Amino acid sequence: MECAVEITPEAAAAATSPGSGMHLRKDLRRIRCAVLLCLLSVLVLMLPTAYLLFGHLRTPSSCASQVTEDKGSHFLKQRAVAAVKRQDLSSAVGSHLPILQWEDKRGLAFTKNNLSYSSNALVIPVSGDYYVYAQVTFRGPIESTSRPSSVTEIITKVTDSYPEPTQLLTGTKTLSENWNGWFQPIYLGAVVSLEVGDKLMVNVSDIKLVDYTKEHKTFFGAFLL
Repeated sequence: MECAVEITPEAAAAATSPGSGMHLRKDLRRIRCAVLLCLLSVLVLMLPTAYLLFGHLRTPSSCASQVTEDKGSHFLKQRAVAAVKRQDLSSAVGSHLPILQWEDKRGLAFTKNNLSYSSNALVIPVSGDYYVYAQVTFRGPIESTSRPSSVTEIITKVTDSYPEPTQLLTGTKTLSENWNGWFQPIYLGAVVSLEVGDKLMVNVSDIKLVDYTKEHKTFFGAFLL
């Protein structure tokens, strides 16, 4: 059903008069200002929401980077490297293989945080999984009569509850009969689970044959994973 609106001549004349046109322009300006104010209000209200959303999206990566940094600092703190030094041959006595003595401060040697060196052993300050490693280079004289048939390196562990040394890693190399002035390095390394207070040391078959002339030839270390 259609509705017809009748416009009288007086109304038509009023709409087309100059005064009505001015009022119309003012109304349009008011409408534009109102629309702009509404848009600005919406933008102002959206800014906090966008900030919170952006911050929420960034949080996981920030946490991940923080965890990585914590792991990195933890790794660097619990670490020790010891370099072999001239041995006291009087320690090569008893029923066990002689224990190597180490330098823990000078040269390339160092200890980080509470991982320390005491009584020829690295002392574990924090329970966890450690990568333990050692290389011993043996060297012998030219005279064949003084050359052994093999050399052995052992990384041992001693605990307060069980003071008898426990062998963690063992390596043995057979020496060639054709060698005169000979060198034989043995490298050992593995991940082992250790407890607070555990002591790590290195035993060798013949302490007189250990080459302590260079730090890169004979060394000992551990770090927490």
